[in-house]
Amino acid sequence: MQTNLAQEFKGTPEGSEAEAILRKCVHCGFCTATCPTYQLLGDELDGPRGRIYLMKQVLEGAPVTRSTQQHLDRCLTCRNCESTCPSGVQYGNLIDIVRPIVDARVARPKRERALRWLLKQGLPSPLFAPAMRLGQLVRPLLPASLKNKVPASPASRAHQWPTRTHPRKVLMLMGCVQPAMLPNINSATARVLDAAGIQTVVADEAGCCGAIRTHLNDTQGGLDDMRRNIDAWWPLINAGGFECIVMNASGCGVTVKAYGHALARDPVYAEKARRISELTRDLSELLPDLVPRLKPKLRLREVATQLAFHPPCTLQHGQQLRGGVEMHLNALGFNVQTSASESHLCCGSAGTYSVLQPELAYQLRDRKLGHLAALEAQTIVSANIGCIQHLQTGTTTPVRHWIELLDDAIA
Repeated sequence: MQTNLAQEFKGTPEGSEAEAILRKCVHCGFCTATCPTYQLLGDELDGPRGRIYLMKQVLEGAPVTRSTQQHLDRCLTCRNCESTCPSGVQYGNLIDIVRPIVDARVARPKRERALRWLLKQGLPSPLFAPAMRLGQLVRPLLPASLKNKVPASPASRAHQWPTRTHPRKVLMLMGCVQPAMLPNINSATARVLDAAGIQTVVADEAGCCGAIRTHLNDTQGGLDDMRRNIDAWWPLINAGGFECIVMNASGCGVTVKAYGHALARDPVYAEKARRISELTRDLSELLPDLVPRLKPKLRLREVATQLAFHPPCTLQHGQQLRGGVEMHLNALGFNVQTSASESHLCCGSAGTYSVLQPELAYQLRDRKLGHLAALEAQTIVSANIGCIQHLQTGTTTPVRHWIELLDDAIA
């Protein structure tokens, strides 16, 4: 795609990167076939190719309108288009560059600004945990729209952390929302790794991975979150002895794996960020090592074994990890299936998307749950807290992280 950047973007790092991405696009339109919002809305400007045209116009100096902003807002950033694109267009990086430019030029309505500010400041805040506990106490009294966002109180084992030490050690990011909303995912991860002879260590100063602020167009706030996490991990990494940094939320994993790219132009953090990205592993990437260690310890008669797996977009498109969870859980004796229809499509969670774009998000949720229901599974499993909580709002079938099922089978 030929481009002619406006003078203000020529020669800038962001402009040069965006231009290189745009030049890879050959207008083929393969991406529209796998774009969830295009499938729902049928509007070229609500598909990747149309949005790329809009972003090209922004970078070439065309007037930026509220309509431009809304079409970009409707993008889930699921990156399904990247998996489909034959030319390797890095759509996710492009929209991360252009969205803040659009926001700087188009004022949002007050209510919209307030909601985005609340999400950006509230979700990564230490106050989120007490707010969630209060919400769980009064959950029966909440209206349905709020009750959907407040899971029931966690299971009794949610805060039971293993106490043994092992020569093998990994670091783990607890995250910002997960410890308050679904804390059993973190403790189950630590217990399963403990059963395999691996000790899980947490750096208390590490918090939000940076995804929330970045995807709400606060680029600098997202970078500050990344720098804080690097500062928290670096002394432990320097001391040695840690095999990797484990992510049990695929949304965090895809973000931390991109620290090297995000901070590549920071002279202080570039090399550290690159090293952090190299060390980061999704939890599923540990399964080849875990399977032979865990198989003799499983008691599958005591747990649900008929599972339907929803692969999060951040796992299958962002990290390009496909098939590993299903293959290795099946090797452990579970019966795991993915939907024969549209397993590649987003469920509509997409970080804060289900709050900001609820109408589209719930259409995608119901579409996804319809396909999963056809599998007649006892439990739906996934690999990202956002998908798990979003799907659970639309079904009575339990929706859990796959590591929790392994933990139950060991317990």
